[in-house]
Amino acid sequence: MNRLVNSQSPYLLQHAQNPVDWWPWSPEAFEEARKRDVPVLLSVGYASCHWCHVMAHESFEDDDTAAYLNAHFVPVKVDREERPDVDAVYMEAVQAATGHGGWPMTVFLTPDAEPFYFGTYFPPEPRHGSPSFQQVLEGVTTAWTDRREEVAEVAGRIVADLAGRSLVHGGDGVPGESEVAQALLGLTREYDEQHGGFGGAPKFPPAMAVEFLLRHYARTGAEGALQMAADTCAAMARGGIYDQLGGGFARYSVDREWIVPHFEKMLYDNALLCRVYAHLWRATGSDEARRIALETADFMVRELRTAEGGFASALDADSEDAEGRHVEGAFYVWTPEQLREVLGEDDAAFAAAYFGVTEEGTFEEGASVLRLPGDTGPVDAARVAGVRARLLAARDERPHPGRDDKVVAAWNGLAIAALAETGAYFDRPDLVERATEAADLLVRVHLGEVARLTRTSKDGRAGDNAGVLEDYGDVAEGFLALAAVTGEGAWLEFAGFLLDIVLEQFTGEGGQLYDTAHDAEQLIRRPQDPTDSATPSGWTAAAGALLSYAAYTGSEAHRTAAEGALGVVKALGPRVPRFVGWGLAVAEALLDGPREVAVAGPIGGELHRTALLGRAPGVVVAAGEGAGAGAEFPLLVDRPLVGGEPTAYVCRHFVCDAPTTDAGELAGKLGG
Repeated sequence: MNRLVNSQSPYLLQHAQNPVDWWPWSPEAFEEARKRDVPVLLSVGYASCHWCHVMAHESFEDDDTAAYLNAHFVPVKVDREERPDVDAVYMEAVQAATGHGGWPMTVFLTPDAEPFYFGTYFPPEPRHGSPSFQQVLEGVTTAWTDRREEVAEVAGRIVADLAGRSLVHGGDGVPGESEVAQALLGLTREYDEQHGGFGGAPKFPPAMAVEFLLRHYARTGAEGALQMAADTCAAMARGGIYDQLGGGFARYSVDREWIVPHFEKMLYDNALLCRVYAHLWRATGSDEARRIALETADFMVRELRTAEGGFASALDADSEDAEGRHVEGAFYVWTPEQLREVLGEDDAAFAAAYFGVTEEGTFEEGASVLRLPGDTGPVDAARVAGVRARLLAARDERPHPGRDDKVVAAWNGLAIAALAETGAYFDRPDLVERATEAADLLVRVHLGEVARLTRTSKDGRAGDNAGVLEDYGDVAEGFLALAAVTGEGAWLEFAGFLLDIVLEQFTGEGGQLYDTAHDAEQLIRRPQDPTDSATPSGWTAAAGALLSYAAYTGSEAHRTAAEGALGVVKALGPRVPRFVGWGLAVAEALLDGPREVAVAGPIGGELHRTALLGRAPGVVVAAGEGAGAGAEFPLLVDRPLVGGEPTAYVCRHFVCDAPTTDAGELAGKLGG
């Protein structure tokens, strides 16, 4: 009996018709394993995961494999995006045991949820030194039946090792100039001067490291930091990782040159990168940065927005090609012949040169990923726009990639921040409206009546899983950005409500933070990861939101909590700066104050806009008029107009500059 049919998760629903007798993660599944005296097979993935689909087709849809699985195991299927806590705990075990990780994740557990054998993707037959999935199942069954004591010993040793990994605060005190300088040096050493970005293949878009570099430049004037940020963004914008027709970024590049992406498009990547390109424009005035920020924002609204006003998690990497095969990248790639069919000979030749489409191809079977190789010389902008529009219209006729429609609270928080700021910078009130609608959904559905965040929703209905630390941190970050842009103090109030829960439920001694609440389901280890990976860690996201909220309100408790959390950045920043980029960006805000700007004047007026465009790291902005403004934003209390004119007040470290009614003077105070 497959028990996934009533799930909200698109990933679990993809497996609801498997012949495997899947259980969702639940106490009942482990009780069943205990009753039958069999191990649990834990399979973890997500809806847009290419190799998850491959393993499902090869093994979980196979009747013989399913029959063996059902007879000898209790199979449990988990969507890592719904249960990041379960994923984190067992991924840590997989990485410790094998030296690598990834999805699908395959873990064998005792009925007490203790892991004893690990892997990721297993093929249907032995391949490249990897055993077949059937061989793995048979080997685990034999070990469970004949060597139970050995299995128990291994499981106990792994659990003890995981328990011993608990962090304290990670360092004494907050990161200072020395740690930030060492982090910058570390990034410089790993920087790819030829192609931009950091490290080799596969190469991931380093949005959070770029945010750190932009903030460091704003605070110190370090031109090298700005150059790394700008060149990396330019390389990505011109590469195949960026959708040259429809906007938006793919998950990563399989090569170091940004040519061929892994084609899935994630909400979190696009939200983070949209915001980074908007901030790059703020720092440099780059037309390209403005274009990419707006195109990425428009992609999110067009392709990921749900009927309820939230944002879906992802678009699949795979779709049907012309022969009806379900393959990766089919929606996005082009051959010269396909260009000719749409554009005719002359424009096809122009497009092939402009977008780097070759007869040999840059991808598979002679197809190319569109990019901007940059060796075509001056081009006719109107011709490019016409070609792009015709290709986009033709592509729209192709079978579209699947969409994971679940709304994840944390990632929607990132999208709210990006859309609110991009809308404000570029006079796009529609984007601010979309951000507000997503925020409304989070309050209405994800907070609901329980006054605690729910991790996911689908079709306007809250899921069953509790929010984790990144949900609280990222949603608070989004609400604070929305408060700055709209002047609506309710968003500041909601952010404070969420951050009070962080203080009460997620904070340990010495400033350490946990990914799950004190009253959450107890796993074999309480997950606690301060490193930024594809998104800010819950730890650094919370630190940033706590610091901003303290600047808005003067709350010493929130400031102290932010500083306590940043101890881990002091420890990790100099050693692994690529993996604590958001933490370093928050450290830059701390080193700068952050500055607090109160604008007594109209929302969207010249002073308010100037304040929002201030480059000072982590600057917080409150704007509003009249006696009621101070009730919504503590920063606006006792901030009168000067001479009847809109007036800005800039403060930091309990010291305020003289008020100003001049936008140019205000810009100078904020690094503008």
